[in-house]
Amino acid sequence: MRLSQFHLRTTKETPSDAELVSHQLMLRAGMIRKLASGLYTWSPLGLRVLRKVEAIVREEMNRAGALEVILPTIQPRELWEETGRWKKFGPQLLKVTDRKEQAFCYAPTAEEVITDFARNELSSYKQLPVNFYQINTKFRDEIRPRFGVMRAREFLMKDAYSFHLSDEDLTREYRNMHAAYTRIFSRLGLEFRAVLADSGAIGGDASQEFHVLAGSGEDALAFSTGSDYAANVEAAVAAEPAQRPAPAEDMRRIETPTQKTCEAVAALMGIALQRTVKSIATMTEDGFVLVLVRGDHDVNEIKLAKVPGMAGYRMATEAEILDHLGSEPGFLGPIGAARPFRVVADRDVAALADFVVGANQPGFHIAGVNWGRDLPEPDTVADVRSVVEGEPAADGGQIRLARGIEVGHIFQLGRQYAEAMNATVLDETGKAAVMSMGCYGIGVSRIVAAAIEQNHDANGIIWPDAMAPWQVAVCMINPKGDTAVTEAAQALLAELQDAGLDAVLDDRGLRPGAMFADIELIGIPHRVVVSERGLAAGTFEYRARRADAAENIDKVALLDRLKPTR
Repeated sequence: MRLSQFHLRTTKETPSDAELVSHQLMLRAGMIRKLASGLYTWSPLGLRVLRKVEAIVREEMNRAGALEVILPTIQPRELWEETGRWKKFGPQLLKVTDRKEQAFCYAPTAEEVITDFARNELSSYKQLPVNFYQINTKFRDEIRPRFGVMRAREFLMKDAYSFHLSDEDLTREYRNMHAAYTRIFSRLGLEFRAVLADSGAIGGDASQEFHVLAGSGEDALAFSTGSDYAANVEAAVAAEPAQRPAPAEDMRRIETPTQKTCEAVAALMGIALQRTVKSIATMTEDGFVLVLVRGDHDVNEIKLAKVPGMAGYRMATEAEILDHLGSEPGFLGPIGAARPFRVVADRDVAALADFVVGANQPGFHIAGVNWGRDLPEPDTVADVRSVVEGEPAADGGQIRLARGIEVGHIFQLGRQYAEAMNATVLDETGKAAVMSMGCYGIGVSRIVAAAIEQNHDANGIIWPDAMAPWQVAVCMINPKGDTAVTEAAQALLAELQDAGLDAVLDDRGLRPGAMFADIELIGIPHRVVVSERGLAAGTFEYRARRADAAENIDKVALLDRLKPTR
């Protein structure tokens, strides 16, 4: 391919409304153009990258035994009402009405449609297991589309759905998909982590997210230095606390006239922050609940919502706090309350002795507090806090935190969709059995942006070879129009292509500085310069995108350097 015959339009200016590096560079490189909020046109350059990602995803899904289908992106309301998600999915679900006043939605996901397909196509256990996948457009009406294709309203996604007779077989396919995803992201040349995750709106029993590691990532990840354990902070668990020690102090009131935070109280008393306890006042359907975590910890909202009776909780108002505890915020605690209430204690708080809590009286805290002696054992003990950098992990290592961009998610859905939609097959005994399902998604267009966040420098994008629009750019410097230079460049291009490399010839006639700037901006991994001087010396100027400087090498060395590896 020749760039003189290709649409390539780069810019030097950084768009003012682009916050993330990936958004800035995709616009500067001319990969995408904004049509409307959260809607982007992919240029020929951007599409080359997108198709490279899509091809690897498709190859590995096929290799894993999945079968490709294409499902409608416009889906009837009736299917979504069967699962209760027409209302539950929320405002992200774009709803439309046709000329007959029938309601539809633009697919944000496809559990309902694939389950409808399966219940009509599958009738016997002999047809199981089966895994259907598609690579198709999705739409979610984000309230604040931003970061370019990282959080667009319309995006390209690979979603797969497996059907099984038994949960054991679902677990087998879940592992198969985990292995397939690992191969996909490894082939794409990305640094990634598979982490334990919360299932969110999709639901299900077990789930893992695949994250591309990048400092700009929205998700906080926790992993252990002692093993392969990794989890989203919403699900991460540290080592269990040590056994509670025996009381060693008497309970006593401490005057804290202006100290309303655990940090301020610990500083006043000259004690470790770990010996203080935060009291978080909440309201549930069953009434007032006081949640306790250590002063150096924070409540994890996802974990807390999973505690029995805490689903849908909210923070209590000052009036509700005053009614139950008889105090203003800043001095709250589980002792001396105005009315009885439920106490949910984080397991680290349940393991404390001689700790400090608010006295439920402005200007005072209580020190030397012990469970069983000074207040009843908590009603509920659970892991309800976020892990902390450097603390012990359950496997003996230490917890480390990193940032990640979610690009894939696998779920064991179980039978919730199949039961709601009566998707059954006849089992070995001839009885109707509800199928068990798995769900496996990859954000194909999101991978493109995530790869840039992980691979860039001041000059532009640095694509991994597998994702690059072209692997090699042959740059022709020929100000005099020397036919020998042109012929040598064309011959080298053909030789590289014959060797299995995706190469492009930059024959636009630009000055070297402008030409090299474009090649660096669009992120081509390898650059080869053909010039009159080089031909005279029998060499080519070669520079890898990540290298600090160019080097002059002959054709044999060049071809050996560039030969494809797999």
